[in-house]
Amino acid sequence: MSILLIGRNGQVARELQLCLRDQPLVVLGQQQLDLGDAAAIRRQVRELRPQLIINAAAYTAVDQAEQDADNAFAINASAPGVLAEEAAGLGAPLIHYSTDYVFDGSKSAPYVETDETAPLNVYGRSKLAGEQAIRAVGGEHLILRTSWVYASHGRNFLLTMQRLLQEREELKVVDDQIGAPTWAGTIAATTLRLVEHWQNGNAGPWGVYHLSGLGETSWFGFAGAIGERLRAAGKPCARLLPIPASAYPTPAQRPANSRLDGSRLQREWQVILPRWQTAFDEAMKSNYASVEVP
Repeated sequence: MSILLIGRNGQVARELQLCLRDQPLVVLGQQQLDLGDAAAIRRQVRELRPQLIINAAAYTAVDQAEQDADNAFAINASAPGVLAEEAAGLGAPLIHYSTDYVFDGSKSAPYVETDETAPLNVYGRSKLAGEQAIRAVGGEHLILRTSWVYASHGRNFLLTMQRLLQEREELKVVDDQIGAPTWAGTIAATTLRLVEHWQNGNAGPWGVYHLSGLGETSWFGFAGAIGERLRAAGKPCARLLPIPASAYPTPAQRPANSRLDGSRLQREWQVILPRWQTAFDEAMKSNYASVEVP
């Protein structure tokens, strides 16, 4: 029962390779597959004929996407649609990852899967278009929306904060954007549970689900948790100052509320999502965040 994983070096893709190491896994990274080439995607999938496809590849440079919309849409929208078509042709389910940025953040409570989407930036619009392309095909699929992803590799808030907190005496961090940090290891471990349920004939309903850490914090709160770890390890740590998002303008607008309600995934697929603090503790204990300033 072969599984095709699209993506090799991204945060989620690397964790998936660890979690799925006992599965019959075929991995195609950027070197092996150009997601901007629909014909190449079709050719690879038809040659491999997998029983399950997991798409962990994405264009994730949120600010850069504002000036690079064509590439963002090619990778985040067109490619998932092609993968969905090929998966459906094989009778294979597709697991695909999306984002909290499909919402505008105006809701006062955590978002559920049926809430209206209204992305604020090019990245969010490209990811929403990918969701729509997959749903339009109509095959078996899981679209897993997640938020504030971090890992020990790649470019993410955790690694950036670790570096800056050790380099500076004072650091200003946005405190009026709320969400839940989600460890890539949590996403991968949850995906493994979903795959195992499917393999055992216990799949829940297909469709869109929210997969993120439980609970909530701000970017300032997450930075504070990172700082506590640095101080506990005897490392230097800057003094943190909270600021509004308006004081830190970026090319791409971010939603003020990125909270996702993950209760449907737990209810329908019987997987337990951890609180974001629990996952963060596990990540740190696993030497997932021991970056040192040169």
